[in-house]
Amino acid sequence: MRFSSRAWASAFRASTLLALVTAVTACGSNGAEQRGGDGDRPIPVTTQQVRMQPFSDTLLALGNVRARESITVTAKVSETVQQVHFESGDVVAAGAPLVTLTGRQQQAAFEQAQATANEAEKLYQRQRELADQQLIARSSLDTQMALRDAARARVAQMRADIGDRVIRAPFGGVLGIRQVSPGALVTPGTAIATLDDIGRVYVDFPVPEAMLATLGVGQQVTGTSTAYPGRTFEGQVSTIDARVDESTRSVVVRGDFPNPDRALRPGMLMQVTLSRPERQALLVPEISVVQVGTDSFVYRVKPDSTVERVDVKVGSRRDGLAEIAQGLNVGDRIVVDGTGKLRIGARIVDARGDRPPASAVDAATKQG
Repeated sequence: MRFSSRAWASAFRASTLLALVTAVTACGSNGAEQRGGDGDRPIPVTTQQVRMQPFSDTLLALGNVRARESITVTAKVSETVQQVHFESGDVVAAGAPLVTLTGRQQQAAFEQAQATANEAEKLYQRQRELADQQLIARSSLDTQMALRDAARARVAQMRADIGDRVIRAPFGGVLGIRQVSPGALVTPGTAIATLDDIGRVYVDFPVPEAMLATLGVGQQVTGTSTAYPGRTFEGQVSTIDARVDESTRSVVVRGDFPNPDRALRPGMLMQVTLSRPERQALLVPEISVVQVGTDSFVYRVKPDSTVERVDVKVGSRRDGLAEIAQGLNVGDRIVVDGTGKLRIGARIVDARGDRPPASAVDAATKQG
C-alpha cells in the first residue's frame, strides 16, 4: 500500500511537468505565428501621385529704406542767421523758405547797382535819339550800350547774392531736427536740417547672382518691419543694378514702396519678400521628404505595393510644398504620411483608399 502511494505521486509530478512543457511550447509557437503575421501585414500610410503644378516661390532678403529724395540743407555763404521759418518735423513744399540770413550789405549794394543801371539806361536812350538824328557817332551809342548791359549784369549778380541769403527747400518733404537758431553763424557746409521726400520710399536689397535671370522690373515685393508688427507694406521692383558685386556675387534690387502715412523712415531695416514669376514645377508635400543629415529622400511606391528609397534634390519650399529638382518623375506615387514606420521593401496600403491603378494591383496580387 505504501509503495502504491509513492508511485502515484511520481506519476502525478511527471504528468504535471509534461503539461507545463506542452503549454510553454504552444505559447512559443503561437507567438512566432503572430510575429510572422505582423511582418506580412501591410503598413497603413497615405500616398500621392507626383504631378507638375503651377508654383511661384519667393526670395527673402534684408534691405534698407531710402528716401525718394534726401539732402542735408546747408548754406552757400558765410553769414549769421536772421530768421528761421520752420520747426523740427515740419512738412514743407518745394520752394518754401527755411532760413533767412542777414544781408543788409548785399541789399545796399543791390540798390546802388540798380541806381547805376537806371542811369545807364537813361543815357543810352538819349544817345540813341541823338544817333537817330546823326548828331553823334554810332560808336558812342555802342559804348553806352555796353555800359548799360554791364550795369544790368551787376544788378542780376547782386539779386543772386541776396537770393543766396534765403535758403529754400529744393523739393517737398519732411524736415528733420533743426540745427540752427537766429543769430548763429553759418558757413558753407553747415548743417541746418535734413530734408527727405518720403511720400514714396526705396528699399534696396541684395539678390544672388544665380537668380538674376528671373528678375524683372514690375515684380511684386512685400516688406515687413519690426517697428510695425503684423503690418505688410506692398511695392514693386523699380530698378535692377547694372553691376554684380564681385565679393558677394549678388546684385542690388530696388523696390518702390508707397508711403502715404510716412510710416517708413530712411535707414529702417526691412525684411523683403520678392515674388518670382509663376512656373510649372514638380511639387510634393514637404512632410513626404525625409531628411537625414545632408541627404533627402522619399519613399516611392512600386507596382507590388512595396516601397523603395529614392534620393531627391529639393529646390524651393513654400506653403508646405517642396519643389523636387531631381530624383522623381511625373506619375510616381510617393508616401506622404507614415514615412517614420517604413523600411525599404515594406508593403503598404493607402489608408485613404487612394490605391494604385487596378492593373498595378492585379500585378501585385499575381506576384504575391
